[in-house]
Amino acid sequence: MTRLDRRRFVAAASAVAASVASSKASPSLLMKAIPSTGETVPAIGMGSWLTFDVGDDPSLRRQRAEVLGAFFEGGGRIIDSSPMYGSSQAVIGAALKSLGKADACFAADKVWTPGGEEGPSQIDRTRRRWGVERFDLLQVHNLVDWRRHLETLFAMKAEGRLRYVGVTTYAGLRHAEVEAIMTSEPIDFVQLTYNIADREAEERILPLAVERRIAVIANRPFREGALFARVEGARPPDFAADIGASTWAQFMLKFAISHPAVTCAIPATRRVDHMRENVGALTGPSPDAAMRRKMAAAFDAL
Repeated sequence: MTRLDRRRFVAAASAVAASVASSKASPSLLMKAIPSTGETVPAIGMGSWLTFDVGDDPSLRRQRAEVLGAFFEGGGRIIDSSPMYGSSQAVIGAALKSLGKADACFAADKVWTPGGEEGPSQIDRTRRRWGVERFDLLQVHNLVDWRRHLETLFAMKAEGRLRYVGVTTYAGLRHAEVEAIMTSEPIDFVQLTYNIADREAEERILPLAVERRIAVIANRPFREGALFARVEGARPPDFAADIGASTWAQFMLKFAISHPAVTCAIPATRRVDHMRENVGALTGPSPDAAMRRKMAAAFDAL
């Protein structure tokens, strides 16, 4: 935070925390505000990397529809995908149609092509795969040709064909470039890796998101499952009960979504029981700063 005004950050973080408290549509679900508009969304969403890439297999498609059904039943709304994710977009679209939920989700996808001129046609293919009239959020995936793609996305937003614009990265890559975009471009969202083990975003990106009023989507909240190997054989600490976390998955998710800058985390899963476990992190107390430090220390000690 060396180049940020600490007092401005603290004031902004306090404002975000206040918006979280006032934006709970239900006392049982943690809702968070999108800073650029004040719209509130559930703090647990759904990713689809690897998990929804099942091709045309009818049995697997039905099973993924059941996973998505559990997501909606638990209060979830933000669904994230990408052209990079194989058949995931079409599988999501088929599941939304079978569930009658195309209008109920917050549809978030990406543009991912090295040629900026190819962006509009890729976006249209993506929209047809989802079966939605328009996307809530489109993001430049991993900053690929981000200057030209942002021009396209900002034009779509100005024309009313898109609600929010963002960029993505993962695994701590290109944070300096992400920071420069956040400072220079009027984006609404940034998506990056943030979890209880990978906390480098706390140093600069998350404070900057608060200062610039940019929503944050936390990807890889379990580091694609690798964090479960770290906790294998260990029980969550006794104090996990104080925040309503009965499993390590809920413990990790509550850590991620309780940061004042984080709007939503997007764990991915193939299983209905795991989805129910994930959305269960929307309920119960949200960790405060002192509890977050205690959680990180307990995890680091494993």
